[in-house]
Amino acid sequence: MATDENRAPEAGRPRGTAMSDAAAASEALPPVAPGERHLILVDGSGYIFRAYHALPPMTNPQGVPVNAVYGFTTMLSQFLTRHAGTHIAVVFDAARINFRNEIYADYKAHRPDPPDDLIPQFDLIREATDALGVCRAQLEGFEADDLIAAYAKAYLEEGPGQVTIVSSDKDLMQLVRPGVQLLDPIKQKPIREPEVFEKFGVTPDKVVEVQALAGDSTDNVPGVPGIGIKTAAQLISEYGDLESLLARATEIKQPKRREALVENAEKARISRRLVLLDENAPLPCPISEMVAKPPPDGRLESFLRAMGFRSLLARMGKLGEGNDPPRRGAPPAALRHAPAPGPVAPDLAVPFGPYEAVTTEDALARWVAEATAAGVVAMDTETDSLDARRAKMVGFSLAVAPGRACYVPLRHGDASDMLAQPAPAQVAPDRAFALLRPLLEDASVLKVFQHAKYDLDVLARGENGGFDAIAPIDDTMMISYAMEAGKHGHGMDELSVLHFNHQPIKFDEVTGTGRARIPFSQVPLDRATAYAAEDADVTLRLWLLLRPRLREDGALATYEQVERRMVGVLRAMEGAGIKVDGAELARIGEDFSARLAVLEKQIHALAGREFNVGSPKQLGEILFDEMKLSGGRKGKTGAYSTDAAVLEDLSAQGVELASRVLEWRQLAKLKSTYVEALAAEIDPIDRRVHTSYGMAGTSTGRLSSNDPNLQNIPIRSEEGMRIRRAFVAEPGHVLLAADYSQIELRLLAHLAEVPTLREAFEKGEDIHSRTAAEIFHLGPGSVDKEARRRAKMINFGIIYGMSAFGLAQRLGIPPAEGRSIIDAYFAQYPGIRQEMERCKEEARIHGFVRTPFGRKLWIPDIATKDPVRRAGAERAAINAPFQGGAAEIIKRAMVRLPRALRDAGLNARMLLQVHDELVFEVPEAEVVPTAALVKSIMESVATLRVPLSVEVGTGHSWAEAH
Repeated sequence: MATDENRAPEAGRPRGTAMSDAAAASEALPPVAPGERHLILVDGSGYIFRAYHALPPMTNPQGVPVNAVYGFTTMLSQFLTRHAGTHIAVVFDAARINFRNEIYADYKAHRPDPPDDLIPQFDLIREATDALGVCRAQLEGFEADDLIAAYAKAYLEEGPGQVTIVSSDKDLMQLVRPGVQLLDPIKQKPIREPEVFEKFGVTPDKVVEVQALAGDSTDNVPGVPGIGIKTAAQLISEYGDLESLLARATEIKQPKRREALVENAEKARISRRLVLLDENAPLPCPISEMVAKPPPDGRLESFLRAMGFRSLLARMGKLGEGNDPPRRGAPPAALRHAPAPGPVAPDLAVPFGPYEAVTTEDALARWVAEATAAGVVAMDTETDSLDARRAKMVGFSLAVAPGRACYVPLRHGDASDMLAQPAPAQVAPDRAFALLRPLLEDASVLKVFQHAKYDLDVLARGENGGFDAIAPIDDTMMISYAMEAGKHGHGMDELSVLHFNHQPIKFDEVTGTGRARIPFSQVPLDRATAYAAEDADVTLRLWLLLRPRLREDGALATYEQVERRMVGVLRAMEGAGIKVDGAELARIGEDFSARLAVLEKQIHALAGREFNVGSPKQLGEILFDEMKLSGGRKGKTGAYSTDAAVLEDLSAQGVELASRVLEWRQLAKLKSTYVEALAAEIDPIDRRVHTSYGMAGTSTGRLSSNDPNLQNIPIRSEEGMRIRRAFVAEPGHVLLAADYSQIELRLLAHLAEVPTLREAFEKGEDIHSRTAAEIFHLGPGSVDKEARRRAKMINFGIIYGMSAFGLAQRLGIPPAEGRSIIDAYFAQYPGIRQEMERCKEEARIHGFVRTPFGRKLWIPDIATKDPVRRAGAERAAINAPFQGGAAEIIKRAMVRLPRALRDAGLNARMLLQVHDELVFEVPEAEVVPTAALVKSIMESVATLRVPLSVEVGTGHSWAEAH
């Protein structure tokens, strides 16, 4: 998309050669003196799983899955062409059960079994290792990490030398010492003592002590509950080692920490035995057999031919006739819906550009063939509009490897403008689309986008090719968002600078700005190519870097099961839109205008003169200079502040002018933001409004709504309900609104140990009345409206980290009374305070909190020294698990509902998502079964300690459906 806006948080763009990360990593190996012994130990499991999850399903000529075999062979063969070792071995795990299970039966008990299509590839991968002439080591009863530790020790005991362990596994960091280093195969950087200290807060010789305290949920190492890496490092730094700490645990001042250490001392000792690697493990393969040597004659070629690995044979110059290639896109039936990432281990350090301008059909055909062979291609569209529903494609870019990208102009030049640049040679759009279609619709080729929702909408338009079957896809914006929501933006430019320290060319640099701006179609082709192809290049590099991290980060399920699937769901919703009654909007606008005029006269009368009610400056002068009211404070401009907080303060003091201005402002905002803006957004063809959902703009995982924003229409006010009456169903249909009831309070009851709240939800009681009765000690039937209002305010305020002062302001009571209510609340529900403190502590230790479903939500300001910002960050840390959990629940429902409706033969369309509510357009004859299905799906998408509850309503307008 030819605008800088498309690179902002909602829409960036990125690029990509398919050199493996193993090969690239080898270039990061330290120089070795001539004649110096150097042992390279490759963590085989790391290679296997990275290859498996980074390549699409493929089978060999015999129908056996081989995507992991292909990726592993590629990575290891490229490593061998560049490594500087005198000795090399690949170390594998022999089996899941080992001596640690005798120490602790539940060790690694939570680890899932390998995928069914990976299991038959293990033996083939070992065969590939043999064919490459590399020694492989494995031993029953021991893990690969133990063998790596034993080989490192034995190698250095034989004489001076260097050991490099190709892995970024934190469990291996305890081995780092003079002569032994790790090499991160993704970041292509060595891991030595400084990197270990940065990770664990201690030197490598103390890593085991820290791990023993912190435990490891992935491997089911228990550790000491409540102690994380940061706290463990502090304790070990102070006490020296685990046993010294446990011996003096009673001296620790913090009561909870002291109790945890005393009560879990034996768990800590067991954990230490589990994480300590056995440097004295037997050596199944003698070191003398690890001498680096070329592959055995003919063996590698025979293996590659048997597997059908034509590209690897081609690199050897031995590609002849009769080689059946791996059959991409034809995996066993059970695997056909598996995720399909692309090549592994790129060299991300190659230069950005130069790039090719593709101006002939032959050249485009070559690029399509190259992308098809690569199995993955990054794509970006350049258009003439930010509105995907109206955008016309000016050109598109493709990237198949870092630095290997092109731009295909389609509609450059303007014959109607005599002063415009002459049209360059370019492929006719219809011919370009015909050549591109097989690539985009090839199920064996992964298509990578940055902000896929936009590009897919553009490509779906008839004049842009009408591509409606582009699959499979990946979205780098959503990959980044799934891992690091709240930590930073997810636009292409920001991600490029963050991960590659590379600032992409800006849109303004090629089009100019202001009155001098020219359309992208008029940008000279060389500059357009540099800009557009770089976008695809950056996208591919981001994908190659970030995609493998999803599993390591624990975000793979969030991305694949929710975020990526939401792309198609939201495209369908945005395309459907919702019908708006323009005549009703006009009537509402006229009514609001009349009411504003009346309010304005009342305000002028109260002020004693006419003035511009919309001018904060004039209002401040009247309130504080002329009326001499207290509380006036001037800002840097010299004008009085008259924001909502100031006016609400004055209104609470009985200043009627402030109350009327607040009312005027709210009505004026509704009129301009919704009545007038909605009328302008009605599509002249279908008379519907098509909002655009932002997928990566919030820190909690919630969606946002733009152009127009339909999520901030007031729910409770009469004005808000009037606006909702203008949203209507098509003839013969009704609108169905399904709203999660008190979902964040239910998540609070789920997370915090509050038996009475859980009981109330399980019994279907009114939660606010129950809370009022308990914190105000009221008898049955004694809870009045005021008590319930106060309880409701505190129930929801707690979720947002509201202070006693804030509660007092909301309720219009003295601060001391607000404090007493808060104290009574926490006295009744101590589990809630504990959960709040746990959230803040988790944020302080890790920089993020997790939702109930494991998603990380980052809290950047939690460690700031600014007390105001830090307090805000602590409130965000308290609230994030609830808002984030609610967002995940409704997204899960949104992903499941369209298919469930289709499978049930129902014709409802999901139109809107507003906070905890979904709105559908339903044929009148299908209302009952649709309502039952929607309610059932929404209430079953997550299993909590309390039941989810969904309220369903229907009507011919959105207001009636409530």
